[in-house]
Amino acid sequence: MKKIYEILSGIGLTVADEQKKDFEKAFKDVYTPKSDFDKVTVERDNYKSQLETAQTALQKFDGIDVDNLKSEIQKLNADLQKKETEYQTKLADMEFNNSIDNAITSSGARNLKAVRALLDIETLKGSKNRDIDIKNAIAAVKAENDYMFGTEHKPFAPVNPVDIGSGKMSLSDAMAYVNAHPNIDISTLI
Repeated sequence: MKKIYEILSGIGLTVADEQKKDFEKAFKDVYTPKSDFDKVTVERDNYKSQLETAQTALQKFDGIDVDNLKSEIQKLNADLQKKETEYQTKLADMEFNNSIDNAITSSGARNLKAVRALLDIETLKGSKNRDIDIKNAIAAVKAENDYMFGTEHKPFAPVNPVDIGSGKMSLSDAMAYVNAHPNIDISTLI
């Protein structure tokens, strides 16, 4: 406000001290300081720039059917959900198959595929107590088909041909050795 009093006194007008309060109130109601005006101008220019940027961005969407975009987004979301469901199903199947195979192997089955073929896989998949039901189903198959379970035959140790002819090896062991080695020439063993 000091500047306004200097301007007035420069043109020969003076405001009395008792009138300064009323003058300042009336002046502030009508006029704004330049610094406030500059702030408002900067804000206006900023808003104008933002508006132009938004209008330019919106022009890129001219001619685009918003309803079509919404339906495409819904379709893509549905496809994504379907793929997620398929993935979860495949993952669950892999985990289930792995648990079945591990249980069959740990039961001492000689042929995993043969034992698996005798199990009701679909019923076991829907079971609430999977691990227990799988063990019980394998136990039932084992009870009915015990020949499918057990340890593998141990391979025979190589036999020195001298041992066969010298009587150090039994005839059944010699026959087993010959059966295990079908390409051997029997005449070399005697």
